Amino acid sequence: MSKLLDLMRKLGSDAALAAEYDKDPEAVMRRAGLSDAERRAMVEKDYTAIKELTGLTDGQFATNHSIKCYEK
Repeated sequence: MSKLLDLMRKLGSDAALAAEYDKDPEAVMRRAGLSDAERRAMVEKDYTAIKELTGLTDGQFATNHSIKCYEK
C-alpha cells in the first residue's frame, strides 16, 4: 500500500490525527514519509495526481473510510 493511501485512510479514521493534520499538515505528511509529489497533491487537492500516486481508480475510492484532502 502506498504511504499516501495509508495516510489518507488514517486521516479518515483517526480523529486525533485529523485534528493534528488540520493544525500542521506538513508535519503529519513528513512524519508519514510522503514524497514531495504526494505532499503537493494533498495540499493542492489534485485528485488526478492522488489517483496516480496511490494506484487507485475512481471506483476504488469508495471505501469504508472517509478519505479527505485538507487545506493548510
